[in-house]
Amino acid sequence: MHDTAPAFRPGYHFTPRRNWINDPNGLLWFDGEYHLFYQYNPNGVVWGDIGWGHAVSTDLQHWEELPVALHADEHTMIYSGSAVADTRNTSGFAGPGETALVAIYTACRRNPGGLQNQHIAYSTDRGRTWTKYAHNPVLDLGMAEFRDPKVQWYAPGGFWLMAVVLPELHRVAFFASDDLKSWRHLSDFGPAGATGGIWECPDLFPVEWQGGTAWVLKVDVFDGHVSGSMGGQYFVGDFDGERFTPYPGQPARWSDHGADFYAALSWNGLPEGSAGPVWIGWMNNHRYAKDTPTLPWRGAMSQPRRLALRRDARGLVLAQAPLAQLADRRTAHEHVPRMRVENGAHVRPLAGMQWDIEVTFALRDAAEFGLRLGDAGGDHTLIGYDGESHTVFVDRSHSGLMTGHPDFAGRRAAPVDAAPELHLRILVDNCSVEVFVNHGAAVITELVFPATAPASLALYAIQGGFDLLSLDLWQLA
Repeated sequence: MHDTAPAFRPGYHFTPRRNWINDPNGLLWFDGEYHLFYQYNPNGVVWGDIGWGHAVSTDLQHWEELPVALHADEHTMIYSGSAVADTRNTSGFAGPGETALVAIYTACRRNPGGLQNQHIAYSTDRGRTWTKYAHNPVLDLGMAEFRDPKVQWYAPGGFWLMAVVLPELHRVAFFASDDLKSWRHLSDFGPAGATGGIWECPDLFPVEWQGGTAWVLKVDVFDGHVSGSMGGQYFVGDFDGERFTPYPGQPARWSDHGADFYAALSWNGLPEGSAGPVWIGWMNNHRYAKDTPTLPWRGAMSQPRRLALRRDARGLVLAQAPLAQLADRRTAHEHVPRMRVENGAHVRPLAGMQWDIEVTFALRDAAEFGLRLGDAGGDHTLIGYDGESHTVFVDRSHSGLMTGHPDFAGRRAAPVDAAPELHLRILVDNCSVEVFVNHGAAVITELVFPATAPASLALYAIQGGFDLLSLDLWQLA
């Protein structure tokens, strides 16, 4: 392992103290705490012996890692799922004065081709200890590929609603339950959108739209993503209590255009008055996650993102934005005034790799322009705009370590609607960049592992110029 690996640990993204993590699971707000469960191997820094790790936060920024919530055993590993607060005690798990938290997860038999089915476990001490239900499984179709249940309370129908995938059939199946123990089939959605790889990790949630409610159905694809790898797609439409139907003419869209945002899941039970759904994703990629140069941990979560719908040239888009409380971490601030950059670069020193950057450009005639994080002759990452394709991109072809991996190096891009100005918000955190384009109309999330710490930030232009309208940089605690 490279001896600079400890420097790659993020400063303001969640990582475990040690060992492997992947998908976020069981996201739940209850009694003043945000719960983050996640796929976790307590025995190593590669995938295996998977159960649920656990952390809690009061602000979605500062996390306390708790003991492992759900352990694998010699027969079964515990795959992805969700959690709910059973405030009505429909399950009967709570005693007087208690509220049961119920986790709904996929149990996967360890033997090759083993069954996957849905199990539940419950906690009556605010998620600190868990008991697996004695009569598991609660939903079993006798299939080897059947996983990742997202469960929520569906208030209009007065029942628990589950979205779960049939991965190889490219379907999301919907089930209903009155008690979280017995489930009845409602409908299936799919195949639709991208079907080049198996489907995983569905999420279904309502979003306010034009005085009413639209529904977003997200599902991840293991291959065929716009990044050339794996990632999420989503559909916007209506859910009538039985069936999800995309709006006419509304295309499937990508959750993130980068290679390192997967298995995103939204929080259940957000407190009253919360603006919009909030989700978080695994900031890594199964194609190279085991090779990333970090110790004693491997894997991180994205920043939580608040979600809202917006209309663009192709229909409704799920706009994503960092939470307002991230700004509480801002410390040193630098403002760069307006300037014109022509066929070259304007370079400033850069201390460290924990930054919140906001920049607005006026488009002119440059074939390409943007920001270069790092040194032109050494390790560097480009975050820029391509004038011919009208795309924003992150290029990590020269970012340092991992650039020789065939699935790591390269340029990933997101299309942008024609406009005279371009706004980017860029979160930089030791081993990652998250780029929010035009206030979240598109996002690009990428890991970067510079062998030497970037010492500069440059504004650059190729074959022409651009106008910098504003640039603000904040170091983050």
